[in-house]
Amino acid sequence: MYKKLRIVKLDYRYCDYLRKYDGKVPYNNGSKELRPFIGVLFSVGACEYFAPLASPKPKHKVLKNTLDIIKINKGIWGVINFNNMIPVASYNYEELDLNPKTNSKTERFRLELLQNQLRWLNSHRKEIYLKSRTLYNLFKENKLPKNVRDRCCNFVLLEVKSEEYNSINYVVN
Repeated sequence: MYKKLRIVKLDYRYCDYLRKYDGKVPYNNGSKELRPFIGVLFSVGACEYFAPLASPKPKHKVLKNTLDIIKINKGIWGVINFNNMIPVASYNYEELDLNPKTNSKTERFRLELLQNQLRWLNSHRKEIYLKSRTLYNLFKENKLPKNVRDRCCNFVLLEVKSEEYNSINYVVN
């Protein structure tokens, strides 16, 4: 019932376009180190929703899981920021290869972290699916506490802008 989660990178041009309409869309520059996202959390029409992963920081260990954040392995491996999830279509992302050969110690550490995150995410995917869908529905129904709503991307607006972007840049059936 709950699809296996994947770690993907989004097209930075797509993110830049959405950010013109909502400044809460995560920055995802065109450099080598693109922010990883998890997907597919759920679908609304032709849109799939993905959420950004945040790299581990000391503060993640003391944060609590909330309506819009889940700690990955008690915060040791970072968090998922559901408040910044965005709609995408298959044209807007590609799955990350988590098994490339590399001699760089930094790159090996990064890939190991992503592999650990993905294993944890898939072992908790029911909770992740339910939390992401709940946040989305509460946002649409205008039932979120103000402080949480203020942190969230405007999911409804971004669905419209996603469709607009893809109809301009791709042949959409």
